[in-house]
Amino acid sequence: MNYQVVSFNYKKCDLESREKIAFRDDDSIKKYLNLLTSFDFILEAFIINTCNRIEIVAATRDNFSSYHTILGLLSKTSGADFYALEKSVLNLEDEEAVKHLFSVVASLDSLVIGEAQITGQVKDAFRFSYENGTAGKELNRVLSYAVKCAAEVRNATNISQNPISIASVAVAQAQADMNGSLAGMTGLVVGSGEMGRLAAKHLLRADADVILLSRTRANSEKLALELGDNVKVDDMKNLYKHINRYRLLFTATSSPEPIITTEIVDPKEAGRLWFDMAIPRDIGDIEEDNVKVYRIDDLQNISKSNHALRQEQAIKASEVVNRYTDEFYMWLQALTIEPVIKRMRLTIDDVIEAEVARSVKKGYLPEQYSNNAKRMIVQVFDNYLHCPTKNLREIAKQNDGQSVIDAFKAVFYINTDDSDPKKYKKPSLEMMKKLKGESV
Repeated sequence: MNYQVVSFNYKKCDLESREKIAFRDDDSIKKYLNLLTSFDFILEAFIINTCNRIEIVAATRDNFSSYHTILGLLSKTSGADFYALEKSVLNLEDEEAVKHLFSVVASLDSLVIGEAQITGQVKDAFRFSYENGTAGKELNRVLSYAVKCAAEVRNATNISQNPISIASVAVAQAQADMNGSLAGMTGLVVGSGEMGRLAAKHLLRADADVILLSRTRANSEKLALELGDNVKVDDMKNLYKHINRYRLLFTATSSPEPIITTEIVDPKEAGRLWFDMAIPRDIGDIEEDNVKVYRIDDLQNISKSNHALRQEQAIKASEVVNRYTDEFYMWLQALTIEPVIKRMRLTIDDVIEAEVARSVKKGYLPEQYSNNAKRMIVQVFDNYLHCPTKNLREIAKQNDGQSVIDAFKAVFYINTDDSDPKKYKKPSLEMMKKLKGESV
């Protein structure tokens, strides 16, 4: 079994390319996952689909085949050119894939290092696939370690102090462009999801008022109630009025097409600052001189100062990631001995059964004593194998343990290749509770 991450992220894949392959909704993700795991060599998969990255995390039997299948299906479902996808993709396998996933969950690979949302986004992505029946034991193992790694990164460093997000960077840039203050201004926030909520909170902290718009007014009203008196709500039908009245705009909707185009933008003398935090983009190409549009990738350069300030802590955090990667593979290797031990004991049971039957048949053992004889022989084997079994489990944890396990299998003619990982699709109840943030 292998691990693989096929990643299209802000480091190598530009905004336009990410827009083409971004999954529009849960149904499109579910359809893709079902297609992907219908191939025998792809055991499990889940998809991280955020504004900065589209990543397919998979457990496979064959990384070469799965890589081309993942790209082929993406090309087919999105209409993107296969060879163009190859130029913008990062393909990571086994240890590198695990290390990358640990870094992503710990927010070390984020556009803004230390941002608070990515851990929850990855857990939600796994849970969605688990509930769809396309992720289970194999990915649960690596994700459980990733979550523990992220927790230690937070505890061992101050990288997540004063959590930063794309929304906070956008508001900070608005402050910088407005001579350091947004006091008394009004920020129009379109979208009542997590990014919209964060943008509104940061605007309020900057002493600005907020107007919320979303496709579902009830969602905006619920958010406004949470945020306080300086937040007002209006309908999306009045978008035109607001974008031509206020100078600050922050958008984060799930619309598949731009909701703001040149046709609805009136010319104004005062400069306007618009921040498009959505994938696909909410704001089209605007041909108005006094409108400055910041998009997701523009915020990467803005966040470099944050990166520099946190670089020392990021190095320390990377050491935690490296250690957890090593520990995970040692733990994974230790697990490989269990099927060997189980198969050996099943073989012993078969041998005992056959030999007792032969002894009864040849008259060496009265039949009425056969069950007692079996119990005695099993007890003898259990006592004899106790120490070797214990030693095997310890050896399996060592760096060279796999070679010993392979030799043991060869000596005793033990074959574990016929087990089917696809039959395991249920993470433990404890892990599912952790993923949902419940107490265990």
